[in-house]
Amino acid sequence: MDLRTRIALIGLGSDSRRDDGVGWAVVDAVRERAVERPLPPEVDLATCDGEPARLVGLWRDVDLAVVVTSAHAYPGEPGRVVRSEFHADGTAPAVRGEPHSRVLSEAVELSRLLGRLPDRLVVYAVQGADSSLGAGLSPTLAAMVEPLADCVEREFAREWTPAAAVRPCPW
Repeated sequence: MDLRTRIALIGLGSDSRRDDGVGWAVVDAVRERAVERPLPPEVDLATCDGEPARLVGLWRDVDLAVVVTSAHAYPGEPGRVVRSEFHADGTAPAVRGEPHSRVLSEAVELSRLLGRLPDRLVVYAVQGADSSLGAGLSPTLAAMVEPLADCVEREFAREWTPAAAVRPCPW
């Protein structure tokens, strides 16, 4: 078990556009849980408003970066979660139906060019119901925050323990 593994959790979006703040809410939930169950100092918790260069800086020199963001697809299925994983070797599935897909694509490409892509980059994109201006998540996405925080913590655990010992998320 190597606790020197650097991990970054990044909430991507905006807390002023309703469900677009789901990533920020998950970061807050993990931070609140850390009061009871402290995270190792190698885990960084951050939020990002969607600037690709900032994302590159946040996941620079980490072994695992987990990004949680909102998604909007038509027809919509609020609460539906899509998990995608990018690898430093250049393989990456497409992230579709997600407002920050351009931001993620640009940040991943910039990271590859600079040699700063994490060994693993995991993206949880959650379909939202409301992207209007204002604070607060829709009831559907508010109910997703704790299960997503659980999944994020499982991603952390996979870095520190044998993968077979960690129960996978349903997504």
